[in-house]
Amino acid sequence: MTPPTARSIRSPNRLRALSLALVSEHASPLATLGGVDAGGQNVHVACLAGALADRGHRVTVYTRRDSHDLPASSQLRPGVTVHHVPAGPVEALPKDALLPHMREFSYYLMQHWSEAGPPDLVHSHFWMSGLASLAAARELGLPMLHTYHALGTVKRRHQGAADTSPPSRIGCEREVGFGCDRVVATCRDEVTELVRLGIPEDKADVVPCGVDTERFRPDGPVAERTAGRRHRLLQLGRLVPRKGAALSIAALAHLPEAELLIAGGPAPDLLDADPEVRRLRAVARRAGVLDRVRFVGAVRCDAVPALLRSADVVLCPADYEPFGIVPLEAMACGRPVVATAVGGQQDTVADRETGRLVPPGDVLALAAATAELLADDRVRTAYGAAGRRRVLSRYCWSQVAAATERSYRSVLAGRLVAAGARM
Repeated sequence: MTPPTARSIRSPNRLRALSLALVSEHASPLATLGGVDAGGQNVHVACLAGALADRGHRVTVYTRRDSHDLPASSQLRPGVTVHHVPAGPVEALPKDALLPHMREFSYYLMQHWSEAGPPDLVHSHFWMSGLASLAAARELGLPMLHTYHALGTVKRRHQGAADTSPPSRIGCEREVGFGCDRVVATCRDEVTELVRLGIPEDKADVVPCGVDTERFRPDGPVAERTAGRRHRLLQLGRLVPRKGAALSIAALAHLPEAELLIAGGPAPDLLDADPEVRRLRAVARRAGVLDRVRFVGAVRCDAVPALLRSADVVLCPADYEPFGIVPLEAMACGRPVVATAVGGQQDTVADRETGRLVPPGDVLALAAATAELLADDRVRTAYGAAGRRRVLSRYCWSQVAAATERSYRSVLAGRLVAAGARM
């Protein structure tokens, strides 16, 4: 997974268990998935914390308190505590509105770690968490690693004037990248973007996101299929324009025997009022496929594997995708994927082995690749089996946690060497 020119990580000997602080200011591991600001990062932080705990470490996830119902801290699972940081109003806020509250978040971390005892290492997630963590880590002399999950340069390039990020985001991301000890990048494409920011390539370790291969597996319950439809296509994830649901709907016009399920967004009883659902229904109406598109709304986490197993092909046609967890979940369930060749999907989906990669924004390419798979049951089965093998060999959370720990140990060892050199 690491690019040929990136620094390789040697596996140090297993040392004592670590006290780890994972900082995720807006993406709580306790959040309900499918909302505008709740998706892959929430899953990543929760699963990484759990897998690190399985390796014997003590993990605390620091996230912003956004409800009066939340306790100061709670146990996510054995070895993992979620600590709710009072920063800003105790209410849900869009993540792009959180920057003014990061100074308060950072001060709280400094005070809490000074009084309760500092962690051995800080691992921040997303750029605002990086800002808050960097100030606290510098003040207390703590080693810090950072995972961006998404880069402002990429978002601005694709969204232009529609980008709602604070204007200072890119400069702040550069500050975090230079100030932390190590960047933990999730794919090779991200390393390329970091180099464009001026961050040295050898400062980044490539460690992909993972998938729970026990929850997501080929065998198990299958969601009910629609009577009279030969094939089912599924698009799963946050209901935002960049995820490309409009492209899937347009492609459906070229796939007359298929239905398209779009899962994600608000609760089913709120779909009619959702602006993005209304926009996509208008797209489907103009394409003449409204009767073959079904919006199912937010899906409970425990229902997602059965929904994936009910699909003949899973579509992931995002305009851009920092990593993309859905392809891994689909592959783990033994389902072929048709995805755009962007971001982490270029690493996870093996073209003509576990699915197909198509150019972003190309309706005809998406339709053609999907039609090719729908036309051949044997190819779909072979791709699905290959996808499962690929996930098991590269993307289990145990493997991701072990690689992340190697980055941690490398940073800690480097600090020891530097301290010895100064003596």
